[in-house]
Amino acid sequence: MKNRFFPASGPFRLFSLLGALALATVACSPTEPPQDETPATTASSATSDDGADLILTGGTIITVDADGSTASALAIRHGRILALGDEAEIASLAGPATQRIELNGRTVIPGFIEGHGHFLGLGESRLILDLQAVTEFDELIDQVASAVAEAQPGEWILGRGWHQERWIDDGRARFDGVPRHDDLSAISPDNPVLLTHASGHASFANAQALALAGIDRDTADPEGGTIVRDDNGEATGFLRQAAQLKARRAHADSEADRTDEEIEARFLRQVELAGEEALRHGITSFHDQGASFDEIERLRRLSNADQLPIRLHMAVRGESNEAMAERLADFRQVGDGNDFLTVRAIKRQIDGALGTHGAWMLAPYSDKPDTAGLPQTPIDSLRQTAEIALAQGFQLNTHAIGDRGAREALDLYEALFTEHEASDLRWRIEHAQNLNPDEIPRFAELGVIASMQGIHATSDGPWVPQRIGEERARRGAYVWRALIDAEAVICNGTDVPVEPISAIASYHASVTRRMPNGEAFFPEQAMTRMEALKSYTINCAYAVFDEHRLGSLEVGKLADLVVLDRNPLEVDDDALADTQVDMTLVGGEIRFQR
Repeated sequence: MKNRFFPASGPFRLFSLLGALALATVACSPTEPPQDETPATTASSATSDDGADLILTGGTIITVDADGSTASALAIRHGRILALGDEAEIASLAGPATQRIELNGRTVIPGFIEGHGHFLGLGESRLILDLQAVTEFDELIDQVASAVAEAQPGEWILGRGWHQERWIDDGRARFDGVPRHDDLSAISPDNPVLLTHASGHASFANAQALALAGIDRDTADPEGGTIVRDDNGEATGFLRQAAQLKARRAHADSEADRTDEEIEARFLRQVELAGEEALRHGITSFHDQGASFDEIERLRRLSNADQLPIRLHMAVRGESNEAMAERLADFRQVGDGNDFLTVRAIKRQIDGALGTHGAWMLAPYSDKPDTAGLPQTPIDSLRQTAEIALAQGFQLNTHAIGDRGAREALDLYEALFTEHEASDLRWRIEHAQNLNPDEIPRFAELGVIASMQGIHATSDGPWVPQRIGEERARRGAYVWRALIDAEAVICNGTDVPVEPISAIASYHASVTRRMPNGEAFFPEQAMTRMEALKSYTINCAYAVFDEHRLGSLEVGKLADLVVLDRNPLEVDDDALADTQVDMTLVGGEIRFQR
């Protein structure tokens, strides 16, 4: 059986973007500034006979360098920044073949770096049902019904993005906030349906999918998961954390007969769609959390053929400790060849999500006092991973949303750093959404990156106090200000496809903490405009050891930049939310233009 997929819009253009990129990719200089030197930031560092390939002039260029410099013009040569300065200085670097972009008062910033997302997951999310905007259960039913009408019997219907806290109360009985599958199953009797929660940490299945997964009233809860049941002990279809794996395996079994050509075609389509979406939002680099060895090998082939649309920093995920100990070294690469693919991180998951009561908390949930979360990785297994990362020179990125999860991860990091006398490893806590105040200073003390997502605070804010109580939320939920004041490094992002990939929306959330209802979620924890910009540029470059190539606009760095229609440091909050990406350049090449 095949699964039903739904292109977001337009014809199925399998190789359109990738083929164009193969013809248009700009070669990058293999040299880069020494790591102990700061590149110059004025035109005086370049000679007139160098000749710029591209000049941008007549705007405000926010460099995000250490001095907070600005310029009005910028020159690019061989995919790197040649010079910055005033318009007269930069004009002197033009040659007969130089192209020019007149900014007309617009603003240039370094390319946004998506600090935590799922690149192939983004592409896949555009091939299945998009449930992010669903505000009532009947809308979800209607979307599935439309998909069933176009599907063959036996085809899987897949979707993602629903969240029970966004649904209005329609009178249906709910179990852990979600109705039974009866209405869903009634409109899809011949098609298994599996709909992934917005967080990715739960799924909702119809009767067909449950049957194929072998889940019924007698099926025991797996370790780290819950088969949610109604008052009579019947499975409702809501599968929390590890409980969804049986249904996912059933879907995977249905695709076992796919040919290599079909697998590759869908993979290329995922890359194409993800690249389009990223570039449209000004994303020039992407920290992927993470991918299998097979997926990384496929991406490596695209990178070697100059066919990646943006720069990818991949974390290995889903491989056993034994497999990583044996094979990890074969996959390590740091911007090899064309600076588009780096593989030197491992992703593990210590807990689940707050929205599904899976985040591992120090105290029980306020709205579900029978649980303090669902730990996902035994500490001994995580320690084995950490030892492998140390031995292979990889970063370790640990998903920890609950305060207990963050404490356990930091305790492990500290023990290993001390034992091995290690420093400047820049290991990361992914999300760090809920922290006990005792853990806040430890990030800076240990040199651990707080990889957080600004948009999560405003998206989750309306129901966070319901989950953990007002006081715990106030002192520990999305505490950016406290972390910054403690001199921790925050790398921003969206966790796409959990949230839309819009860097502007996440930036706006970071500085306003304004929820959809117009109220601010503990506004005392907001970032300043420049702090938020750094969290999306130079901080994320630092978070992957790339601050000497990316993250700011300085001479010698890769020419990844975004042209905005307004200055994000100056406009008011309402205007900031409406900021548009007019142009995205990667390596000096225009890859998106509005």
